Amino acid sequence: MTERTDRDRPVYMISVAAELAGVHPQTLRAYEQKGLVTPQRTSGNTRRYSQADIDRLTLINELTSEGINLAGVTRILDLQGRLDERDQELDDLHKRVRRLADRVHELETRESVNALVNPGSTALAIRRLH
Repeated sequence: MTERTDRDRPVYMISVAAELAGVHPQTLRAYEQKGLVTPQRTSGNTRRYSQADIDRLTLINELTSEGINLAGVTRILDLQGRLDERDQELDDLHKRVRRLADRVHELETRESVNALVNPGSTALAIRRLH
């Protein structure tokens, strides 16, 4: 969790962010205007970019260098964001399945122990179900 927080912490001024991303500061302003990147703002309204923003800007720069226009870049970034969300949902579901499997194992173990301790109770429980 700390890694995510550090990546999202706004530390770079626009000139540094532009240099790190390999673009002109005016390009960053244009990307912001088009909604491709949203830097955080200080109380004095100065743009501050995080490492996550720099990574995103680098990707945008790479995509445009390959000939993809900004509309295409916007679509790619949107799809990538949706894919990241689905990956997180899938991870959450896997964790839930593991917890449920652990719970089932625990219940089966209890049932086995109960059957060993009280052999007649299992037969009685089965008859009650039918």
